[in-house]
Amino acid sequence: MEKVNQTFYLSHGSPRLSIDDTLEARQFFKSWSEKVLQHKPKSILIISAHWDTEFPTVNTVLRNSTIYDFNGFPDPIYKLKYEAPGAIELGKKVKELLMGAGGMKRVDEDTERGLDHGAWVPLMLMYPEADIPVCQLSVQSSQSGTYHYNMGKALAPLKEEGVLIIGSGSATHNLKKLEFSIPNGSPVPWALEFDHWLRDSLLQGRYGDVNEWEKKAPNAKMAHPWPEHFYPLHVAMGAAGDAAKAAQIHTSWQFGTVSYSSYSFTSSP
Repeated sequence: MEKVNQTFYLSHGSPRLSIDDTLEARQFFKSWSEKVLQHKPKSILIISAHWDTEFPTVNTVLRNSTIYDFNGFPDPIYKLKYEAPGAIELGKKVKELLMGAGGMKRVDEDTERGLDHGAWVPLMLMYPEADIPVCQLSVQSSQSGTYHYNMGKALAPLKEEGVLIIGSGSATHNLKKLEFSIPNGSPVPWALEFDHWLRDSLLQGRYGDVNEWEKKAPNAKMAHPWPEHFYPLHVAMGAAGDAAKAAQIHTSWQFGTVSYSSYSFTSSP
């Protein structure tokens, strides 16, 4: 069993990513096994922005169903299915680690929930065979970046067991500020400024600043009026460790304000 020494934060953008070939990010996700991570993981733990609960929750199912947690998109999207095997043992291990090393008093299991679009849309492009067991973990938007970073730290041992840890969110996420006149055009200044701050902070290893993003980042509230699309980043960052080396593995834009910036975190040996 090969250990995984990288964790990832992926910006999943719009559900259109599942069908729209004009999106640069779609090509990035499709080239995943060839260009980003050649080695096939034993299982995947994905932390998605679209599952927001009061207490950390893992899904423990035999087979993942496909959740269409969005409205008003083209019909073909609702016919797509990504029914990867569940990862019940992994879910139980996540619970054990969060309650042990993570010191959390309560971690729930959901024995029915499948994968929401923050999980299945990128995974369908990255691992189209749907043959790798997947467990999903929720975020807690009522908590902080540091809380999610510590959650990631507790999950770090999973990498030794060949588990790929992915945070799936969006580097910027303000749906009220979409600029439909520039579908794939250049970003608006406030979004670009936040995106560049994030890139520079991560690449310089200033993880403490990223944990305190609400105070440190320019246009923080504009980029993330609610934090649920940002917290998967903190989990991925924490799971890689304090001395991890960050790299930007993709960047592109949609509607002027939606950043697809994505990052890898390589743990120090």
